[in-house]
Amino acid sequence: MAKAHLTIDPAAFDPALTDPELTALNERIIAEHKKRPDPWSVPVEKTRELRKAGFGTFVMAPKDKAAETLVHFGSAGRRIEIRVLRPSDGQTRGTFLHFHAGGWVFGGAEESDPRLRQLADTTGLTVASVEYRLAPEHPFPAAPDDCTDVAVALANGHLDLPRGYLAIGGESAGAHLAVLTMIRLRDEYSMMPYKAANLVAGCYDLSLTPSVRRFGDERLVLNTEDVKEFVLRFVPDHISLKDPAVSPIYADLAGLPPALFSCGTGDLLIDDTLFMAARWVAAGNEAELSLTNGGAHVFESFPTEAGRQSLAKMEEFLRRKMASPI
Repeated sequence: MAKAHLTIDPAAFDPALTDPELTALNERIIAEHKKRPDPWSVPVEKTRELRKAGFGTFVMAPKDKAAETLVHFGSAGRRIEIRVLRPSDGQTRGTFLHFHAGGWVFGGAEESDPRLRQLADTTGLTVASVEYRLAPEHPFPAAPDDCTDVAVALANGHLDLPRGYLAIGGESAGAHLAVLTMIRLRDEYSMMPYKAANLVAGCYDLSLTPSVRRFGDERLVLNTEDVKEFVLRFVPDHISLKDPAVSPIYADLAGLPPALFSCGTGDLLIDDTLFMAARWVAAGNEAELSLTNGGAHVFESFPTEAGRQSLAKMEEFLRRKMASPI
C-alpha cells in the first residue's frame, strides 16, 4: 500500500478560523456576482467574450511574453494548440502537462499564465497547457480526446517538449480532465508516464456530490446551478452521469501516480476533493491533501497570502516528487 497523507484538520472547516483576507475576498466575489446578469441568460459566445475582456469572476491575467504555441494534430487530423511556458533560466527538468479550468465550456490556456509561469520557474518544469475543444459545440468526449492525444504525443516524444520528468494536472474541469487522461493512458495505451498529479478543486462526480447539491443559489465563483449548466452542455443525454468515463470518482483508480489534492473548504466542490483523495488511497495510490479554510473555488487565482501558500505547496510537491526515486 502506498504511503498517504490524508490528515483532515477539523480547524480547516471552522468559520471562526478563516483568514480575514479570504473572508473579505469571498464577500467581494458574492457582491460582484449580484451586480452582474446571470451568466446563463446570455449566449455562451458572449460570456466567453466578456471573460476574455476581463469581465469574468477571474480577472484576465497579463499574457506571458515568452509563451510559445505548439500545434499537435491529433486523431482524425484535429488541430490542437498547446501553450508552452519554459523556465526563465533556460534550464528545464521535464514537462508539466496542464489543463485549464472553465467548466468544459469557458476558459483557455492563456488565462493561467502568471500561475503557470511561477510554477515553471520554481520547479524547473516546462509547462504545456492544452487548448482542448469546448462544449457545447464539442461535447464529451471531445475534450478528453484532445487531452489524451496530447498526453500520448508528449510521452512518445512527438512534441518539442522535454521528457526528463513528466507531471500532469489542472484546476476544476482541468483537474477532472487530468484524471480522465491518466485513466485512459492506463487502459487504452498501457502506459503511465506521468509521475505526479497536481489536482486543484476538481469536479469528479458529474452527478453532483452533496456539497454541490446543497450549496444553493449564492454564487461564490460558482453555485449549484452553474455546475448543473456546465454538465448539461458537456455530457450528451445518452450518457449516464455516473458512467466512469465521465465521472472518474466511479472509476478503477489503481495504478495512478502520487497526487496532491488541493481545495478551499468554502468551495462547493469540496466533497469531490475529499471523496477522490480517499478513493485514490483506497486504490493503492499515494495522495496528499491540502485544504484551505474558507477558500472559494480556485481561490489561488486571486492575490491573497492564502492563495500564495497553496500554490507554494503545489510547487513544493512537484519538486519533492522529482527528487524522489521513481
